Amino acid sequence: MRFQNSPPSLQAQAKPALHTRLTAKASPARYTFGPNVHVSRNCVEFKLWAPSAQSVALVLPTLKKDSTRLPMQPQSNGWYTLEVPNTGHGTLYQFQIDDRWLVPDPASRYQPGDVHGPSQVIDFTNLPRLHTEWGNRPWEEAVLYELHVGTFTPQGTFQGVIEKLDYLKNLGITAIELMPIAEFPGQRNWGYDGVLPFAPDSAYGTPSDLKALVNEAHRRGLMVILDVVYKHFGPDGNYLHLYAKPFFTEKYHTPWGAAINFEGPPEVRQFFIENALFWLQEYGFAGLRLDAVHAIQDHSPRPFLQDLAERLHQTATPEKPIHLILENDDNRARLLESGYQAQWNDDFHHAVHVIGTGETGGYYQDYDAASSGRPAIAHLGRCLAEGFAYQGEPSAYRHQETRGENSSHLPPTAFVNFLQNHDQIGNRAFGERLSQLAPPAPRLALLECLLLAPGIPLLFMGEEWGTEQPFLYFCDFKGDLAQQVREGRRAEFARFPTFADSALRERIPDPNDLQTFQNSCLNWPEAEEGPHLFWWKHYTRLLTLRQERLVPRLPDFLKGTPKRHRYEVFETCGLQVRWALSGGQRWQLTANLGSRTLTVPPSILHNLVTAGLDCVYHSEANAASVLETGQMPAWFVIWQTG
Repeated sequence: MRFQNSPPSLQAQAKPALHTRLTAKASPARYTFGPNVHVSRNCVEFKLWAPSAQSVALVLPTLKKDSTRLPMQPQSNGWYTLEVPNTGHGTLYQFQIDDRWLVPDPASRYQPGDVHGPSQVIDFTNLPRLHTEWGNRPWEEAVLYELHVGTFTPQGTFQGVIEKLDYLKNLGITAIELMPIAEFPGQRNWGYDGVLPFAPDSAYGTPSDLKALVNEAHRRGLMVILDVVYKHFGPDGNYLHLYAKPFFTEKYHTPWGAAINFEGPPEVRQFFIENALFWLQEYGFAGLRLDAVHAIQDHSPRPFLQDLAERLHQTATPEKPIHLILENDDNRARLLESGYQAQWNDDFHHAVHVIGTGETGGYYQDYDAASSGRPAIAHLGRCLAEGFAYQGEPSAYRHQETRGENSSHLPPTAFVNFLQNHDQIGNRAFGERLSQLAPPAPRLALLECLLLAPGIPLLFMGEEWGTEQPFLYFCDFKGDLAQQVREGRRAEFARFPTFADSALRERIPDPNDLQTFQNSCLNWPEAEEGPHLFWWKHYTRLLTLRQERLVPRLPDFLKGTPKRHRYEVFETCGLQVRWALSGGQRWQLTANLGSRTLTVPPSILHNLVTAGLDCVYHSEANAASVLETGQMPAWFVIWQTG
């Protein structure tokens, strides 16, 4: 079959689907938040938690000038309910607060008219659920591919992603990670400004379209992970402060807005726990990536993150586990021992970025010898062998505050490593990718370190063909808010010496400009061009090796004993990492991550030559010559096992 806009080398017939079966309409789940459809009684139960409201009415918009307005019945603890006959799938509705404000359902399942319009009832028994006999893939098999639905394809929709699933499977991807898709204001957004967390954004398609995407991914043996935001609501379209003030607290603050009151009424954490269950149960996501959990402040006896993980894992089975991934700038290793599978490892990214580009400004200073006392290569070695580079050491970037906890006892698969992601590209003023910042030789060597290391690798859309298309920060706000975001974005960079000149700051793309969004959309035709095809072939080759040689051995990596895996830095840019496997065997990386030839010390050379290891992979340079002479050329990588 012909793959749309894919390199000629991808035009192979996809492998047969894994064993799957479509079941008939499932029994509807019951949720505390959001409408519950009672098909047998031909009615819908509408509910709203509005402890700050004096009255709540249900408004059913019609084609007539006057909508139907039905007073809702107050219940205990701030709840209002109403069961309405002759309603069901597709019904549009809003809530009227105190005879004044018309608001959407905060647990809306779909918003066909954006965040300020009516919500729509979705009967999930009308959407076929795909049951996979193989369950979710084991976490060790995960190769994550982060993508933004709106910029990944020309269509910018869930259907557009479906058309690229065969491409991703042939690349060697096993898990797609969607940037947040919850309903956000306007037609374009990164997703972290979502305000209605149960509703897939209407700019991307309908709930049926999203279900189809997950189903089609499962048919190809691909997991789908969803990025969710539980630390704040976006600045436009959040009406909770009008009728549910206890949802927020002034005790804590976040850079993004009012802090969520997880120490307050139980309904607050229940809202987000149900949201997580909703995505997993109704759409069949394999797991969730929780954004910036270091900003979730909760010092209650049973913290929200612990509660969430326990509640979600209660619904899992050995055949169908749930994969929970964190983004946590605090490097709190204890969370990786309490129900969370893995964490995005920014330390790994920052170390390789300094090695590949030489940049040492901002947070990169923590990975430079001048500030941290340890060269970037040593930080990388510690990441590969022990997880975090910062495990309680002071951070120069954070004014010498200590950061992190011991992670050396955790398995390598507890860390998601990457050369690029949406943050590290998009938070740059001009959205440059690594392909614009580092020469090909270091990029290639660092890629070889990433994809054959036992940590879980993550790719960001388009990096596999070395695209230079930027990924910029974009949104679609209106009026004063748009101006505030525009000015705030430019002011954000004013403290950087590079942008001291106000004229240069004015060149920073306006996030609200449609062109900023369009410039961030992938250019698929370039993937078929010669230089880009080279990168694509190299990614597929390394990912094939990973699945064939490394993944079957990942359960053998010893864990539970601190510093079981070791690293050693030699010369100025040489690195050897030795991972201990069961049975006294090892997985070993030796690399020169610098621009000059290195003389390999006898102890390192001994591990290379006389340890009886088989070569899994080496860079294009003559590996035999390296072993014979002990001279390792620039940007050389060799992987061994035995």
